[in-house]
Amino acid sequence: MSSRIIPVQPFDYVVFGATDDLTKRKLLPALYHRFKDGQFDEQSRIIGVSRSTLTDVEFRKAARDSITQFVEKEYQDEKVIDRFISTLSYVSNDVNDEKKWGDIKGLRDDPKVVRAFYLAIAPDLFGPTCEYIKKKGYYRRDARVVIEKPLGHDLASSEQINDEVSKIFKEDQVYRIDHYLGKETVQNLLALRFANILFEPIWNSAHIDHVQITVAESVGAGTRGYYDESGALRDMIQNHIIQLLCLVALEPPASDAANALRDEKLKVLRSLKPITNADVAKCTVRGQYRAGSVDGAAVVGYQDELPEDKKGSRTETFVALKAEIENWRWAGVPFYIRTGKRLVSRASEIVIQFRAIPHSMFDHAEGAPRPNRLVIRIQPDEGVKLLMMIKDPGPGGMRLREVPLNLSFAQTFTERTPEAYERLLLDVIRGSQTLFMRRDELEAAWMWVDPIREAWDAATDAPQPYTAGTWGPTGAIALIERDGRTWHEDGH
Repeated sequence: MSSRIIPVQPFDYVVFGATDDLTKRKLLPALYHRFKDGQFDEQSRIIGVSRSTLTDVEFRKAARDSITQFVEKEYQDEKVIDRFISTLSYVSNDVNDEKKWGDIKGLRDDPKVVRAFYLAIAPDLFGPTCEYIKKKGYYRRDARVVIEKPLGHDLASSEQINDEVSKIFKEDQVYRIDHYLGKETVQNLLALRFANILFEPIWNSAHIDHVQITVAESVGAGTRGYYDESGALRDMIQNHIIQLLCLVALEPPASDAANALRDEKLKVLRSLKPITNADVAKCTVRGQYRAGSVDGAAVVGYQDELPEDKKGSRTETFVALKAEIENWRWAGVPFYIRTGKRLVSRASEIVIQFRAIPHSMFDHAEGAPRPNRLVIRIQPDEGVKLLMMIKDPGPGGMRLREVPLNLSFAQTFTERTPEAYERLLLDVIRGSQTLFMRRDELEAAWMWVDPIREAWDAATDAPQPYTAGTWGPTGAIALIERDGRTWHEDGH
């Protein structure tokens, strides 16, 4: 076990939706990695709950298959897998039908054993599941419940879901998970800003021209039915990207306590300038991919992936926005946001574009000074890059050249970087809510997004088409270029 690994208390983790894709692809592999690194051992238990009729043996075999498939071969250790699998058990249960309620065997009453419930299920089952937990006597005041997005499709439905959960669990027991906040690079944004004196004095409108946030995916929506009901605005902007914006823009918290950080994020959300119906046309772009080529392979368009009854859908697979924060630090600094499917490549990054120097003394130099940029790469090839001007070596006069100061996580940190779920799953056990959304945060985000969605729904025009394998519709280019700026696309 690494000296940096601090074991957590023994726990009983009850995972509802134990046979679903999220559990197979993310939760079980994440827990396996934490077990392998010694963060918990056989004193803890993981209890799977789902409607499927399985025995403990069958569930353990399925879990072993998940680890074999989704954990890199170099981290698979048969003896460790055997020990990890021994912590698993299974309960067949339909929480939506009281007549089919099963008993969760193995829950311990020991107050030193943390009790957590992970609801990897559809949001309309959150309420019935919490009711089941209470009626069956599994609720404890110190128990925790984790709920996955999507938390509603608008403010009203989000409030309804939260109301149902809060009938049983208090706010300090609820962990609304957004896996983006568990990514190492995202957390490093806080370290970059608040553990280094050089950035904070210039982290404001006097020195920053604009900010870009890009979350690009090369994959398509596929045949996932839920995507057509949500679209890129709800699926990505309302949660992941708004959270990134908050971490860039928030004021320095008094401490790293959960509510200190979340209070500052809430202030940012409440300072976002509303994008009203009158502003939607000039501040937003929505698109939908057509057939094209990604990574050299031909791919079909979004409409071709839909079932017959969904043909003609106006669901957006791409969104670009110009957001503004109305406070002293950020007044006049636009935040350009874009996200989409079937783009050139998979890439998530934040670009801090600084202002140009006020006066250049290099009138006779080759190459004009370019404004500095700080590029925070979230995925893939995680790292931080500061682009700055230097003199190109050699005689013959002054030649200015832009070069990067490049911090590559892969080159700097030789050990494996944990996945987001690994951090978040055990933060629940630790009782740390810092990287989880508070209810007022969630509702403030919906209050900003809902008017955009309503304006789009009321409009007669369809999303702008874009060819798969490009950076989206031409409207996204116009959105930023009419302000005299361009999207950062170096190295993609």
